[in-house]
Amino acid sequence: MAELGHDVLGVDVDEAKVDALSAGRAPFYEPGLPELLAAEHGRLRFTTDIAEVEHARVHFVAVGTPQKAGSDEADMRFVDAAIDALLPHIGPGHLVVGKSTVPVGTAERLAARVEETGAHLAWNPEFLREGYAVSDTLTPDRIVYGVRFGDARTAEVLDEIYGRSLEAGTPRIITDFATAELVKVSANAFLATKISFINAMAEIAEVTGADVTTLADAIGFDARIGRRFLNAGIGFGGGCLPKDIRAFRARARELGVGSALDFLDDVDQVNKRRRARVVQVVSEQLGGSIQGRRIAVLGLSFKPDSDDVRDSPALDIAQRLDSLGARVAATDPEAVETARRVAPDLDYRDSLAEAVVDAEILLVLTEWQQFCGINPHEVAGLTSARTVIDGRNCLDVSAWRAAGFTYIGMGRP
Repeated sequence: MAELGHDVLGVDVDEAKVDALSAGRAPFYEPGLPELLAAEHGRLRFTTDIAEVEHARVHFVAVGTPQKAGSDEADMRFVDAAIDALLPHIGPGHLVVGKSTVPVGTAERLAARVEETGAHLAWNPEFLREGYAVSDTLTPDRIVYGVRFGDARTAEVLDEIYGRSLEAGTPRIITDFATAELVKVSANAFLATKISFINAMAEIAEVTGADVTTLADAIGFDARIGRRFLNAGIGFGGGCLPKDIRAFRARARELGVGSALDFLDDVDQVNKRRRARVVQVVSEQLGGSIQGRRIAVLGLSFKPDSDDVRDSPALDIAQRLDSLGARVAATDPEAVETARRVAPDLDYRDSLAEAVVDAEILLVLTEWQQFCGINPHEVAGLTSARTVIDGRNCLDVSAWRAAGFTYIGMGRP
């Protein structure tokens, strides 16, 4: 928002995070964000004092909605707490804009409270991808406003805020609260379904000798299907897709239409099975016994260009192998410290060379370019291991086999 030309105040309850941001340090790894923080320092400041928002007229609520403990439902405590904190400081002429991914019906519930102050509410879902968050925010592929029917003024304010993006031709959709809320969760559900579909095809390929990568190439030429996100591997993770599809399913049950999203149960289960499949393949390659075996895990974050290990398939597989008695040496370009906080008992290494040195088998579980593009002949000189499991189907198969490795991909012969 500061880059778009606005004066911005960021509010958080985490004092350490606010101090870091005030010093120009991003609290997580995201390409391009440190440079943006430095560039916008004059128009952007941070505080823990909610009372300072009285000087603003537009208030974005962008807090997390994690999965509720012991349930598939979204935990709405943080959204509700943010609104509770904001209400004493807003009034006529103010606009509250929801960015959080929430169960459909949330905006209507919150609007009643916001409107009692004379302020207005809009729901403006975000569609950023970790690793591309800066570009996805500054140059989005669409902007959605959920507003009260006939509330032209709110749309005008949002048009002013997003003026630069709209001038660049970004599509804008103005709709009601419920549709705006559904845009985000349905997009995530569709993406998760597409990923799990190709992983289900990988399961078929693994018992028939077919090549799921070639299969994806072939069906991807169909304009109705498309090739993007048809990459078989160890499945999706992160802080969005897994919890969002579960919360969407839970909300559908509350609305009495749970059967409409029954298929998301299968999407979730296919995704989880891919992690177990990697452990099974490791066991098969090591003669049926994992206890005491030395395994190098390359990749811990749920995706490249991020240090996020929330529901990471890579970290989950490393933990499963460790729980079975394997000696796991794990590394990641950015996620070692975040992984260490979640799984402190793993043996973390600072580099690929340190991770593979004593290994009997190599696992590539996050498709960082540092791993996908590595020279297999160089790896062969670092370790006696001669089997590589490519959990992301990102390696050059011919090159690894030419270097003397047994190559095993997901859904590939």
